[in-house]
Amino acid sequence: MRDNDSSSDAQLDEPLGRVSILSYGSGHMLNDITSSCWFTYLLVFLTDLGLSPGDAAIVMLSGQLADGFTTIFVGELMDRFGHFKLWHAGGSILVAISFSSVFGSCVPCKLMGINTSTLETVGYSTFAAIFNVGWAVTQVAHMSMVNCITSNPTSRVSLVSCRNAFTMVANLSLYGVALVIFTLLQSVNVLVQYRWIA
Repeated sequence: MRDNDSSSDAQLDEPLGRVSILSYGSGHMLNDITSSCWFTYLLVFLTDLGLSPGDAAIVMLSGQLADGFTTIFVGELMDRFGHFKLWHAGGSILVAISFSSVFGSCVPCKLMGINTSTLETVGYSTFAAIFNVGWAVTQVAHMSMVNCITSNPTSRVSLVSCRNAFTMVANLSLYGVALVIFTLLQSVNVLVQYRWIA
């Protein structure tokens, strides 16, 4: 039994290869691209949609409050139960589903067949909160994996550095896509342009 423990400890101390580092670094790009789009375009998108600046701010605030509470709560759950990959997958699924709903049309408005400012605000706020819950779960799980992947200090630095590099790539790629969309689709409604970007 001790031989197995010592061999696994020795394996954790070994430096990681480039493929492992690149795989980890790119594992957060969905979160990075969606958060870049979220903080850059959400308020403008919602006001162009017809929400008042106050209602758009409520949507943004509901998401940020959900993010703050989730980060603390999920961090505690992950410390107790582990399974970071499952948390990461679940959070990524929430992000993918809810993000398209935030930048899509008002789902509750379509389901109920009415379109009021209050219902739009509640609908977008709900999906904003779900998006930020998923975002926080993915973020915390991804950062928590570093200590489980390796105990080698140099490899840990490489993992986090690669993750930050992919964050920059995600942000720049979003702005590149936005530039292309705004340039090529100038005659198209601005809401359609935002939806193409998202």
